[in-house]
Amino acid sequence: MKHHLTPEIANRFAEIALGHVTKEYPHKLDHVIDGPEDVLGPRALHPIFFGSFDWHSCVHGYWLLLRTRRLFPGLPVAPRVKALLDEMLAPEKVAGELAYLDRAYTGGFERPYGWAWLLALHAEAQCHAEDQWAANLAPLAGAFAERFKLYLPKLTYPIRVGAHYNTSFALVLARDWAAANDAELAALIAARAHHYYAGDRSCAGWEPGGDEFISPALTEALLMRRVLDEAAFRDWFAAFLPDLAAGEPAALFKPAFVSDRSDGKIAHLDGVNLARAWCWRGLADAVEPELAALARGTADTHLDASLPHVAGDYAGEHWLATFALLALEGQAA
Repeated sequence: MKHHLTPEIANRFAEIALGHVTKEYPHKLDHVIDGPEDVLGPRALHPIFFGSFDWHSCVHGYWLLLRTRRLFPGLPVAPRVKALLDEMLAPEKVAGELAYLDRAYTGGFERPYGWAWLLALHAEAQCHAEDQWAANLAPLAGAFAERFKLYLPKLTYPIRVGAHYNTSFALVLARDWAAANDAELAALIAARAHHYYAGDRSCAGWEPGGDEFISPALTEALLMRRVLDEAAFRDWFAAFLPDLAAGEPAALFKPAFVSDRSDGKIAHLDGVNLARAWCWRGLADAVEPELAALARGTADTHLDASLPHVAGDYAGEHWLATFALLALEGQAA
């Protein structure tokens, strides 16, 4: 089945996000306690991003709200979204999030997944010129951009796992922000992408792992598409995945099976299906026509497997709609 983003789907995704971005509990903190004064709840630590089970999911929950509002301004949910954004993306609350980064032991806080999503949130806010959200978020985005600049030169090897620590996924989002906001960071990302991945050949596609939600192979390819020109990318991609036309590596074409959607880690596998759909669609217009058709068909197969499951259990509901939106928005109806 071919899948398209419609106003009805966008409104449903926004309703899902509204249901969790201000839901404080249950919550999984990324927080180092350096003394009894640090024993605080999510809302006390994070004035904006205290919901959605964890900080990074809350960040991209707000990204989803901004993006659906922009793509379909007339959504029934749009007035509620604007009211919440005006309340939450306020200067004093952003200052509270920024202050958290000055605490001890926060150098690895949300690195790099949450960093990248915060930059993506700011980039999306910049598309809403009539509001002050981007201006308010700018200091926080700048702080995470500086963290990338300190981190990437000392990250000798890329992290290839299919979860939050993955390097290529974070660099896709960060590079999109940097291209419009920070030429120094954009150049650094391009240089590090070349360092990490330019020599990769004949990817075996050993994925997914049992709790992964990112495709390391396809996300790497998506990043290289961002940093290489068209001809160079086609050459690199042909060497990286030389047997795609023959359906190999087979794992990249077969949706992951999710055995228990109430298990937060196993539910990640719905995410890998949606993330692969996003990558396949994002690569389709950069490859040969016969591969493009294969890519689009494979994306739809992965969407068939997991799009029906973006809600139903909070283990997935607090984040999956974001990845569904990434996968769908390339073909809006």
